[in-house]
Amino acid sequence: KRPGNAADRATVIATAKKFQAEISQIQHLSVGTPVASERPIVDDSFDVGLVMRFNSKADMDAYEKHPVHVNAVKQTLLPLAKKLLVYDIGCE
Repeated sequence: KRPGNAADRATVIATAKKFQAEISQIQHLSVGTPVASERPIVDDSFDVGLVMRFNSKADMDAYEKHPVHVNAVKQTLLPLAKKLLVYDIGCE
């Protein structure tokens, strides 16, 4: 809701790191800010991006319902974010 706000970015990043520490279903987590780009194909319009890997769809489903995740969405992410965008991608 406040683009570029360093404190908000830091809060979201810390929250994501807490996910990896406390939610065992997350196999791997990368979190950070976008790399500025002049390339029209690159979307750098967001403040913080997260990439999570799960061993299975069941693990992803468990993460979505995990109390740490549910609580963080309600108390941290929704109050700070103007928009949340999720891509669920299966691995082949």
